[in-house]
Order: sequence, then C-alpha cells, then structure tokens
Amino acid sequence: MPFTDLKTLYDQPPPAFGKEMLKHFAMDPAYVNLNNGSYGTPPRAVLQAAFDITTEIEANPERFHRFGYQERLKEARANIAGLIGAHQDECFLVNNATTGVGTVLRNFEWEKDDVIITFNTSYSAMANQAQYLSDVPPHPKVVIFQLNFPTTFASIISSFTSLLASPQAQVGPNNKRVVVIDSIISNPGVLLPWQELVKIAKDAGVWTIVDAAHSIGQELDINLGEVQPDFWTSNCHKWLYAKRSCAVLYIPFRNQHIIKTTVPTSNYYIALDKRNGNPNLLEQFEWLGTIDFAPFLSVNEAFKFRAWLGGEHKINAYCHDIALKAGKRLAEILGTEVMDEEGSQTLNMVNVALPLPTSLKWSNALYKRLNGALIEDHNTYSAWFFHNGKWWTRVSLQVFNEVDEVEVLGKAWLQVSKDLVKDLEDGTFKSE
Repeated sequence: MPFTDLKTLYDQPPPAFGKEMLKHFAMDPAYVNLNNGSYGTPPRAVLQAAFDITTEIEANPERFHRFGYQERLKEARANIAGLIGAHQDECFLVNNATTGVGTVLRNFEWEKDDVIITFNTSYSAMANQAQYLSDVPPHPKVVIFQLNFPTTFASIISSFTSLLASPQAQVGPNNKRVVVIDSIISNPGVLLPWQELVKIAKDAGVWTIVDAAHSIGQELDINLGEVQPDFWTSNCHKWLYAKRSCAVLYIPFRNQHIIKTTVPTSNYYIALDKRNGNPNLLEQFEWLGTIDFAPFLSVNEAFKFRAWLGGEHKINAYCHDIALKAGKRLAEILGTEVMDEEGSQTLNMVNVALPLPTSLKWSNALYKRLNGALIEDHNTYSAWFFHNGKWWTRVSLQVFNEVDEVEVLGKAWLQVSKDLVKDLEDGTFKSE
C-alpha cells in the first residue's frame, strides 16, 4: 500500500496545521506524539520517496550503487547548504549528529595537556566521546562548563567568557582547546546564544564544534558563512522531516585539512602524502561503506514537502506559537512552572516542571516505569529529565499538534506521578 501519491500531492493545497495534518503522517492517529524532538516524524511523502528509492535500489543494486545515487546526493547537499548559508562542498551527509561530532573529535591530533570543553548539559553521547578521548593516550583534559536553568543569555555569555579565561581551561603555547557547543540543548530543550559563544571562543583561539542536532528545520535563518563555526552538525531527521537517520556535517573549506578521514575510513581514502592538495573529502563521504542511501536522498523530498506547507517561517511560526501556549497550559494542569517564562530561549520545544519528588534518583527501574506508563497506559509521550534540582518534561510541538493535546499529556503525567509517589511511599517501588 503506498504512503501517498507523489504525482498528485503537490497539485492540491496543503491542509491547515493541526490535526488536519495528521493524514500526511504515518503515526497511529490515537497516539498523541509530543516528542518529535527525539526521533523526528517523517511525513508520508518522504516515506513514499524513501520507499521508491529502496525499490529502485533492489531492482538493480549495481546500477544504483555505481552511478545511480551520486547526483541526487549532490542535490541533497545543495538543498541543505542553501538553508544553512554554506557551500554545498562544505556539507557532507552522515548518519546522525553523534557521528558528526565524533568524526571531528577523532580527526584532531591530540596532545597531552590539550583541553576539550563540554557542557554539563551536553548530549550524553557527545560528552562521552570527549571523555573517551581523555581516557586514552595522550589523555587530553576534559573541562565541563556548568549551566543551570532557568538563566539568561547574558549570564551564559558572561560565565562562558569567564570559563575560557579561568586557570582550568588554559593550555600551553603548543596545545589546543576545543569546545563542543550546543545550539539547542537536548535536555532541557532550550536555545543557547551559540553564535555569540562561537565568536567568544574564536576570539580566545578555541576551536568550535557546534552540536546543532535540533537546529535544521527548527532554527530559522542560519548563516554559517557569517557565523563561521569551525564545525557544525545537525540531524535532518529530527525537525527537517528527512527519513531517519540522516545528518549534515558542515566542514568549511578553511578547515577541511583537519578532517583527514571519515569514520569509519572510506574505500576512497587517499594517503596524506599522495593527495597533492586534494582534501579528498567529497570522495570519502560519498561512500562510507554499504549503507541505506534512502534516508540521505529523502532530504530532497523533505524540502519539497516543506515548501508545499509554506516554507520554514510558516512552519516554525506555528510550532513556536503552540509551544509557548502548550507550555503555559501544561504548567497549569500540573500545578508547576515553565522553565523559560519569557520564551526567549524557546523555539518548538518547551520545558515544564513535573510534580515528582526532587529526592527521586534516576535509575533504569525509573526509566522503565515512567516510559512504560506513558507509552503503554496513556499512549502519549514527552521526554523527561532531572536538571538543577527538579524533574522536568520537554514537550516538542510539530505541525500536526494542537495545544489541547497537552490536556492528554498533563492528565497522563498527573496519574503517572501520583501512582509513582504512592508506590514510593508504601515501598512497592524503589528507584535503584
């Protein structure tokens, strides 16, 4: 059964945003999806395009892999480049942002006493990659920048400047400093003043890697040519509507000498002493080994679908508006608070405090309990986490959502929290 008819879809006007959009997505209509930020939600048009590509691959794998995908991959890179203010030959597709950051970190030639700066709010896989590099020779040092929300952009900028000037973040004249900066933090789901942080780091001689996992498709008017981070990576399957998994890794021309190899190393790797000035990146990233190219090539259909909906500003104006309204309403239902009351750090994800005991500790048992109750008992979900002494939930809003859906989520969280507190008090559940 086809997901949709791509030949006629774009001849008709798109439906209004909200529940009318659900028919263009493959979700169970009974599922209240308020967690787009974790895995993304590809529309039926993108799933159909990916299915058609898969059918093409299987019809003749030789034709496809030897000369069938290359031009469409170039088109995908060009589409992305136009959206983020870069040249297409500075944009390379990888599986996810974790791979993007890992590719950069593993290409630096580390020395003892180098410094890698991460944030206490860094996505765990990014922080873990830095920690791994510190755990093995030559043991670069990890320095962690502490952020506690709620806070302000001004405070973040001031504290970051102070950290870079602090004794713990200093290196010798022959050593380097590299910082991994989130553009939009995963948990809590807040926008950082990442462009200002990049400038501060650049002025201090610090290499910058921007983990923009949540940016493309959610953050408007990105211009990497102007901001000039040293490296930047973003998932195309989260907010841009590509089929998972797919991400872009931005490697500006000025820094392509740093990235000597893909991870893993490609068939098309050329020994460094035989490159004759060719950075060899386009060839390497074009073939990372045998993979499913359908997600990478689905980027092109994602751009068509977004244009049909009205484009980036229309999509994100709707999502941002209902995020602000949904956060306020959920806080009312739960009797708690919104993390970012002013809304200056909120794009399409909003963070609301949960009515859970602050003494409650994270554990695998708690993970299974809360996730199971939300998904299996209430057929809804929003991400949850502990930050700055409180439990919070991160609610993601998309074009198929409406504000009243947080009524379902709020009732679910109230019941889940009530049941958990009761079981903690009578000893039938222990978060250990």
